[in-house]
Parts: sequence; C-alpha cells; structure tokens
Amino acid sequence: MKCIKTSLIAGAAAAMTMTAPAFAADMPMPVYKAPVVLQTGGWYLRGDIGFSNQKVDELTSPVFTPAVTVLKKEVDAAPFGGLGIGYQFNNWFRVDVTGEYRGGATFRGLDTYTVASNDYFGTKSEWLFMGNAYVDLGTWWGFTPFVGAGIGYSRNTISNWRDINNQTGATAYADTHSQWEFAWAVHAGLAYQVTPNFTVEFAYRYLDLGDFATADMIGFNGQNAAYNPIYLNGVTSHDFKLGLRWNLSPVQPVYAPAYAPPLMTKG
Repeated sequence: MKCIKTSLIAGAAAAMTMTAPAFAADMPMPVYKAPVVLQTGGWYLRGDIGFSNQKVDELTSPVFTPAVTVLKKEVDAAPFGGLGIGYQFNNWFRVDVTGEYRGGATFRGLDTYTVASNDYFGTKSEWLFMGNAYVDLGTWWGFTPFVGAGIGYSRNTISNWRDINNQTGATAYADTHSQWEFAWAVHAGLAYQVTPNFTVEFAYRYLDLGDFATADMIGFNGQNAAYNPIYLNGVTSHDFKLGLRWNLSPVQPVYAPAYAPPLMTKG
C-alpha cells in the first residue's frame, strides 16, 4: 500500500510540473497604456489690451520746400483694445481675425522756415482690422513661445488739428479726417495655458499703420491754408499687449494605441 501511495504522489507532482508552464504561457500579459494627450484644436475667442509706442517717419505737405526743416514729430503712447475669433489647427499652427480700437494719441510737431516756425497739434486714432497667423514653438511646463504675422487695413483718423505760427500767433484749424490704409504686423510672445480651455498671452507686436492726413486747414482769415493738407507718413508702433484666449471646443483626452505583447501558448 505504501508503494502505491508513493507512486500516486510522485505522478501528481510530475503532472503539475509539466502543466505549470503551459498555464503561465496562456495567461494574458499586462496592457501598457500611453500617457493622455489633450486635444487642442478648434475654435477660440480672444481679447487683447495694451499700449502703443508710436513713431512718425515724416511730417510733410505738398508745398513744403527745402527751406522747411522739421524739428519735431512726436506721438504719445496710447491704450488699445480688441476682440477676435480664431481656429487652432493643431498643436503648432493657428489663425485668427481681430478688430481693434486704438485710442487717441496726441501728436506734436514743429517746423522752421526762413523767418518763422510752426507748432502742430492733433489727435490720431485708428480702427484696425487684421488677419493673423501664428506658429507655436513647443510647450514647456505650460509655457508656449510663438511668432506670427498679420495683414489688414487701418482706418486712420486725425482730429483736433491746429497749426500755430509762433511769430504771429495766427492759428489754423482742420476738421476730423479719416482714410483707409494697408497695415501689416509681426508678432512674438509667450502663452501660458492656465486651464485646458483658457490661455494667457504676453506679446510684442511691430505694427505699420501706413499714412495719415489732415483735412484742409482753415486760417484765421477764414480762407483755406495754402499748404493743405499736412501728412503724417510712415506711422509705426511698438505694441506691448496682454491677450486672453478661450477655447470654444471641448478638450478631449486622446490616447495613443495601447500596446500588449502577443499572446503565446504552448502547443
């Protein structure tokens, strides 16, 4: 009897040893999931506020002669604000269209000629409409540097214009005048993604607004001045702005295909 029991125990042990690898091989291997990637494409709204730092390349008139020397052509800084809508195509390219009002900035000019000099004062402002494209340069710890460019049109306005002759005190005035000019810009900045649907931008923009012109000036005698109009040519601005972007598309998590080693069984 003892021999029979010993044989049965030995046989059972041998059977378990032979079948264990097969059971282990038939067990499913663990599945490895890729990290979650947030989908960032879709429509967005934007708002911007900032301040301009403007420059006038040339103060001139059709009748200015070489005897006229321009000594000053300065523009004060002024606030601006705008709204826009855009579309993010992927993680690195987006476009938007914007409308912006650029507040009144005081212009001060001074010229001299043979026997006199003139001070000029006025207020310039703009309605600016642009189409822009941006390239995002990668994201690190939520920060995304970007560059971009834009083209559009600006409605350039001069109001409250005065021309004061410093020798006689005579003053000429001009009504408000507006004109449309081609505008272009280049952008550079840094964006920070506060939440998946909300981003803050700190940006610099170089902006070319084209030219401005006054209406015809009326002199102290009620007659049109002989040197109408006065032009502010080549107006540019170094803008610094804060922008906010709201993503209108729900942010969906995207998974890369899961990986699992092939299932192997022992035949």
